Amino acid sequence: MKAKNVIVAFVVMMISWLLLNWSFNPIILVVGVILSLAISVIFCGKCSVFEGIKITPKAFLYTFIYLFVFIRELIKANIDVTKRVLSPTLPINPGIVKIKTNLKSKMARLILANSITLTPGTFTVHIEGDFFYIHWISVEAKNIEEATQKIADTFENILKELYD
Repeated sequence: MKAKNVIVAFVVMMISWLLLNWSFNPIILVVGVILSLAISVIFCGKCSVFEGIKITPKAFLYTFIYLFVFIRELIKANIDVTKRVLSPTLPINPGIVKIKTNLKSKMARLILANSITLTPGTFTVHIEGDFFYIHWISVEAKNIEEATQKIADTFENILKELYD
């Protein structure tokens, strides 16, 4: 069993528990601790997804930077998709593009794929090696380098600081 994996999973689940319940009632806290600890020990002792996580003050800062950048990109993408829906004259050119990632950590790749999928207008369809296949509502670049720069670079640069 890898203690770091269990600890990271426990902390993430406990924070989620507190945010979802928004209560510091002792009974709620005890239930949260018991559930988070049990799930962490049972499921995360052998998992390798948390291995690349850096637990440093710099990583903590970059986590908040990532959240800020993600929310900014989310708002921009929502505005773009809303414009396309409300203005049928705006061009739409859907397609699947291939992008390349330089991230090595499994967790960093998972976060990148989910961030792309959660951003309106893009959807991670498949991951194969260092390549992600992304469905894009309006393809702006067909070659790998340009598509990577437009879709993933913003997220990837911060994730490198956190995981690789």
